[in-house]
Amino acid sequence: MPATRLLVGTAKGAFVLESDAARRNWNINGPFFGGWEIYHMKGSPADPDRIYASQTSAWFGQVIQRSDDGGKTWEAVGNEFRYDGETGQHLWYDGTQHPWEFKRVWHLEPSADDPDVVYAGVEDAALFKTKDGGRSWQELPGLRQHGTGPKWQPGAGGMCLHTILVSPDDPQKIYIAISAAGAFRSDDGGASWKPINKGLKSEYIPDPDAEVGHCVHRIAMHPSRSNILFMQKHWDVMRSDDGGDNWREVSGNLPTDFGFAIDVHAHEPDTIYVIPIKSDSEHYPPEGKLRVYRSRKGGEEWEALTQGLPQEHCYVNVLRDAMAVDRHDPCGIYFGTTGGQVYVSADAGDTWTAAARDLPKVLSVEVQTLS
Repeated sequence: MPATRLLVGTAKGAFVLESDAARRNWNINGPFFGGWEIYHMKGSPADPDRIYASQTSAWFGQVIQRSDDGGKTWEAVGNEFRYDGETGQHLWYDGTQHPWEFKRVWHLEPSADDPDVVYAGVEDAALFKTKDGGRSWQELPGLRQHGTGPKWQPGAGGMCLHTILVSPDDPQKIYIAISAAGAFRSDDGGASWKPINKGLKSEYIPDPDAEVGHCVHRIAMHPSRSNILFMQKHWDVMRSDDGGDNWREVSGNLPTDFGFAIDVHAHEPDTIYVIPIKSDSEHYPPEGKLRVYRSRKGGEEWEALTQGLPQEHCYVNVLRDAMAVDRHDPCGIYFGTTGGQVYVSADAGDTWTAAARDLPKVLSVEVQTLS
């Protein structure tokens, strides 16, 4: 069995990359679902052979795929969404009617201790849950019923619920993020929700300090400190030490504080990684130099990690779900680009190699530490 498995969702199919613990040589399997957009794939922490994938197409709609053998074979499950032409309503996974559109599943978050339990974040922003391995889904309606819902607006990629974090020490505590609405927290398993955006500032909305309306790109946390959160926002890298109740900026000496991806070192909860992008109109690295930035102090002070990465004429982007961290020691850092490269660091970011080149545009990267 491989020690490390990468799950790579692209604009034209899914790829499964496998390597031993050295993470130097990678076998590439795929594409699965060739020609389809795979917005996200993620494996179950409770059963490494159980993998879920979000398969979507502008022509054929949304499909949830499940593998029970580590990505070798797949089965379509729980795909009961349909459009009711008589009423003009969209029928969601739970069979009920909703006035907003259901375009795709952006993020799948399997439970830490039950391979049949998965959360799904969708566009238009809503949260679903399955308890039977994806065969049936129920919306957690408390989020969409929050009083701020009418103020939510789509970001450039759509009004997507793209981040789901479940506290490892309290599964009733769930964090989600929506572009462009902001971050929310539930303390009761998703029944009710609280906006957690105090300290965020967005120049481009009517009230820059509004309760909701902020374009949050990604939130990350370390499992040993689930109350400390890190955020990559549409401008600004932020930190919260109280479960999102208050945020402060930690962009420090970054060359630009715009970007999409953010993640935390597996064994050092104060070590975080971001990949700065030049601006919200120029989605490529500053100066055409692909650099990952690492802070060993939880923000403010950042160092550029460049060894093995292209340092001239590089104009790719790294999307919000396209960075992952494994649990090996030293831990591995992974990210995929819109140019189809998947970069691997087996030494926590000090050096980088390409595990794959010339894939389709990479939409998501997840990693499984198998041994």
